[in-house]
Amino acid sequence: MRKMRWTAVTLTVAMAVSVLSACSGGNEGAGSADGKDSKKEVANLNPTGMPIAKEPVSLTFFTGKAATNGNNFEETLVWKEYAKMTNMNIKFQLVPFENLTEKRNLALAGGDYPDAFYSARVPSSDLMKYGAQGTFVKLNDLIDQYAPNFKKLMEKYPDLKKGLTMPDGNIYSFPSFYSPEFLPMLIGTPLWVKQDWLDKLGMKEPATTEEFYQYLKKIKETDLNGNGQADEIPYAGEGINPLIEQLRGAWGFGNRGLGHKFVDVDPKGGDLRFFRTDPGYKEVIEYMRKLYTEGLIDKEIFTIKTAALFAKGQKGVFGATINPNPKTQMNQTGYFGLGALKGPHGDQLYSHVKVPAVWPGAFVITDKNKNPEATVRWIDHFYGDEGATFYFMGIEGQTYTKTADGKLEFVEEITKNPNGLTMDQALAKYITWLGGSYPGYVQQKYFKGSETLPESVETGKKAEPYAVKELWNNFNFTEEETEFRSTVGKDMETYIGEMEAKFITGSQPMSEWDKYVATVQKMGVDEYMKIYKQSYERYKSSK
Repeated sequence: MRKMRWTAVTLTVAMAVSVLSACSGGNEGAGSADGKDSKKEVANLNPTGMPIAKEPVSLTFFTGKAATNGNNFEETLVWKEYAKMTNMNIKFQLVPFENLTEKRNLALAGGDYPDAFYSARVPSSDLMKYGAQGTFVKLNDLIDQYAPNFKKLMEKYPDLKKGLTMPDGNIYSFPSFYSPEFLPMLIGTPLWVKQDWLDKLGMKEPATTEEFYQYLKKIKETDLNGNGQADEIPYAGEGINPLIEQLRGAWGFGNRGLGHKFVDVDPKGGDLRFFRTDPGYKEVIEYMRKLYTEGLIDKEIFTIKTAALFAKGQKGVFGATINPNPKTQMNQTGYFGLGALKGPHGDQLYSHVKVPAVWPGAFVITDKNKNPEATVRWIDHFYGDEGATFYFMGIEGQTYTKTADGKLEFVEEITKNPNGLTMDQALAKYITWLGGSYPGYVQQKYFKGSETLPESVETGKKAEPYAVKELWNNFNFTEEETEFRSTVGKDMETYIGEMEAKFITGSQPMSEWDKYVATVQKMGVDEYMKIYKQSYERYKSSK
């Protein structure tokens, strides 16, 4: 999220697994070509228990940072305590998520990269590329020997291993992995509407796309906050895509989840479908165009940044928005999440469901790391219950308490901060998972982010009957396939995004739709789908 990504645990686990494979680089998990450094490191390693290292180890991690995080990870409670526990001192080189891709690419291209990439959103294409080159360590054997928690997860969820395994058979990363049973986490950012405004308007909860439109329209026409100003904003968010991804299921699109933004399955014949140019998808864009051109969507939707959006939201002027929870990020109560809206043709699919391994490349070990075994043990701790509870909740008695029935709850300094801080702001000095993309394992019993609040859980219950039934994890591509996808495929995807924005804003007439579709076809849809099908077949057959 630019918002709080409490859902990123699944992807992080997947990424970490890939990184491990790359780091071992064909040696037996060794750190250097001659094996000397590996022997030295293993001699300094406690294979189980704490501390992990017998003598102090210092490592540097390239680290993605959300706006909601603090500016010094080493001084947060969790990392200060973990350094003591493990005898491993980590320097987190913080890079804002908005600059992450550029900085990561420069570091890898120039060879100026650290021991590991943490919460760095390394894409599968880079896992394959730099894994094959030996820059990223192969993790297969390292996971088998030093990551018992993550190994158990892959055994329990075979699709996790499928999603992390590159076409060369290696794993190069640990992911951010969400429990497949934790639907509110897989939803992550529901579509919220304001209950008291519905009440004032005498309207019931929107159940169809038409009713949602009427709700937004009434907000624009009514001075609901009674201040004599037309400052109510029917819908506001960061970027237009989250709203499209929430609503397109009302036309039956996106039926394999958010991991596949251009391809799903045609329900008529069961074949793979490039749905973004499907004739029916035109109606999705036309609906979005109506919302935007009638002033029902914030005019800043394409340019606003996270901090500015949250500041605006704290004024209580949003009729609808998409984020983890208005309560935790904007100090706004009284919102509830919508379920799957029914579309004009009777379709009712909750398509906004992430893959459990939401960030496959959340953690990657590089060939500069002289302590790959210890590093694998360091990250594996967070895929077990004890480590995950510590990572997400902090320390019992200081940041959370346990109720008589065993439930974990943050202390009131965090949930009802006396200084008026939001929950995110109060948490920032204790933990660093705000903003997501972290490597780890998210379960409801110890994850107390936005997704576990009562209104988020209720949204999950509403969505469940209509949620995507067959979620695909991300597919992985060969270097040759990646070359096409990163050039022709990337150009095509970028063009589609730009044209959709033009159609929605009205700068491009809908009469140009057929011409637009023909242009996309000429750009290489057939080859794009051929490659997608090849990868899909590998995905289905992998074990």
